[in-house]
Amino acid sequence: MSVVVTFVANTSWYLYNFRLGLIRLLQEQGYEVFTLAPEDKFSKKLKQARCHHIGLKMDNKGLNPINDLMMKRRLSEIYREINPDLILHYTIKPVLFGSMAAAKLGIPFINNITGLGTAFIKRNWVTWLVKRLYRLSQKNADHVFFQNADDKEFFSKNRLIPENVPQEVISGTGIDTNHFQLSSYPDNNQIIFLLIARMLWDKGVGEFVEAARQVKSEFSDVRFQLLGFLDVSNRTTISRDQMQIWIKQGIIEYLGETDDVRPYIADADCVVLPSYREGLPRTLLEAAAMGRPIIATDVTGCREVVQNGVNGYLCKARDANDLAEKMKDIIMLSTGERKEMGLKGREKVERYFDEKIIVEKIINRIESFLNAA
Repeated sequence: MSVVVTFVANTSWYLYNFRLGLIRLLQEQGYEVFTLAPEDKFSKKLKQARCHHIGLKMDNKGLNPINDLMMKRRLSEIYREINPDLILHYTIKPVLFGSMAAAKLGIPFINNITGLGTAFIKRNWVTWLVKRLYRLSQKNADHVFFQNADDKEFFSKNRLIPENVPQEVISGTGIDTNHFQLSSYPDNNQIIFLLIARMLWDKGVGEFVEAARQVKSEFSDVRFQLLGFLDVSNRTTISRDQMQIWIKQGIIEYLGETDDVRPYIADADCVVLPSYREGLPRTLLEAAAMGRPIIATDVTGCREVVQNGVNGYLCKARDANDLAEKMKDIIMLSTGERKEMGLKGREKVERYFDEKIIVEKIINRIESFLNAA
């Protein structure tokens, strides 16, 4: 019989875009893969990728005890039915409630801390509750992956995970450097700054817009673009009305959402992510892989990708003024200097973040665990 590995996340979009390389390699090695996530247009693509996909209702707006307990109950039913040999949990709610369900059934599971999320950006009663849930759910984990050393240290310092649980820092999801190839630097008449993210305040979209307003007051030949999901199911979502206000003011261009960011990165002179906190931001890695200089906040996750002054610039979090200054620094560089920054970023991705390196490490952990079981 085939060995069954189950992937669980808060969106099918996440599993398809961030974990497909790992899924395909497992399938090539004879593993049977199930995917559990809320239904979206990527659910069909997971099925086309030979995954046994099961739709899962999940409230991603916040912590609702009734909805979350119902989700945990549903996960228990599914886990009991398919009886996987190993479960891989991604994103906060599967890590919390999926862990509880798996532990009760005695099914081995590996958790992936992909970032700490809004609960740890705005400290309140939700932060306290989420910490309690982490302490409760992680004590039975068989292995935990972190995407950066800061998150691992935070978990240790706050005793969110027992010392006897194996823990490891691994550089995100990895980037397919053949898919995200080095792109020739654009010869634009106007310099284009591009932010790729879900349209959330916590991603620093507000600071990006304010910085754009400041830069435009000094430089007329600069454009600012936003690319990503609007009307996201999240407490910090930016409304469509707010987006329309910015567009009418002529500050930014909203490009909508896309299944392929590469053409937009290729057209940009610089990719920006002023996020308040990240696990390891995929968009920065994609931009660096394609040879674009990047600007990001000097926060957990982002500083792992950006080497200040080498492949881009780091700015202060929640500080539109400092972000504007870093944008001006990019503008004042020659095209050749911006291109050289981009090449340095490509070199860094190839050396540390190539998908082959990351996936191989994860596969080795999965196989060693299953062989020892």
